[in-house]
Amino acid sequence: MTENALPKAIAVGKLRIGERELACAVLDDADNTRVFTQEGFLTAIGRAGKAKGGEGATVDGLPAFLRANNLKPFITDELEQSTKPIIFEPFKGSGYKGKAFGYRATLLPKVCWVYHDASIAGQILPSQQKVATVCEIMLRALTNVAIDALIDEATGFQDMRARDALQKILNKYVSDEAKPWVLTFDDQFYKLIFSLNKWPYDPSSVKRPSVIGHWTNDIYDRLAPGVREELHRVVKRNKNGRPAERLHQHIKLEAHPELVAYLTAVKALMRASPNWKFFQRLLQRSYPKIGSNLELPLDMDGQD
Repeated sequence: MTENALPKAIAVGKLRIGERELACAVLDDADNTRVFTQEGFLTAIGRAGKAKGGEGATVDGLPAFLRANNLKPFITDELEQSTKPIIFEPFKGSGYKGKAFGYRATLLPKVCWVYHDASIAGQILPSQQKVATVCEIMLRALTNVAIDALIDEATGFQDMRARDALQKILNKYVSDEAKPWVLTFDDQFYKLIFSLNKWPYDPSSVKRPSVIGHWTNDIYDRLAPGVREELHRVVKRNKNGRPAERLHQHIKLEAHPELVAYLTAVKALMRASPNWKFFQRLLQRSYPKIGSNLELPLDMDGQD
């Protein structure tokens, strides 16, 4: 975004609070600022949804809904600085053209507190009573709830944020180009698997039970979300569709020490376990599978 370019709405929606639907958006600036459109903000505090002439403009640094003299004793300098309207480009495909106006979502509860405090102090004018009542209701609805989180849910931005976070993880770990093969899942790793399962181990043979492949995948699944799937996506395959490269050859060079350290810790858990079942429980407790909150009790006597 250039210095003079307006931020753009990248996610839009309507946040329903009580009987009110408040138009909101997330912008593409560095902070992904959450905003209520001017119409949405005015609807939130019980004013006419359509801004009247000059409604969005500020006088003495304040918008029309905070301009009354009786409210000024309840307005802090910090609040006054945050009331400047935000101008942004509407969401593509929304049907709106030109510029859009809005206010930071975090301004809403602050404005509600102004009307609430003025009401408690007996300073609300009869013409402001409707707004004060709506603000009181709004404060109850927003108690202990992060307004940004509500907007993320209303606009679908929480899913966009999750996808972006996942992509950053994949960018950290996975490389499109395979680096030279380096022994990572070493003989000791497999020897410990055989020992915990009480299988005979032949160091001269490369044949292993197929289930070990699933267990190796499980180790990757505990490293970071989506990494194994991405490794399988980028790895080269033979004519039978089987990987022609080791998955860890696509672990980025800078992330490879992290994988090695992780496997070293996993092998330590193996050595501390009397059998495979015990190890699986210890592994789940030490390195929970991504997305899992399973807490398995440890069988401390080591019996199957």
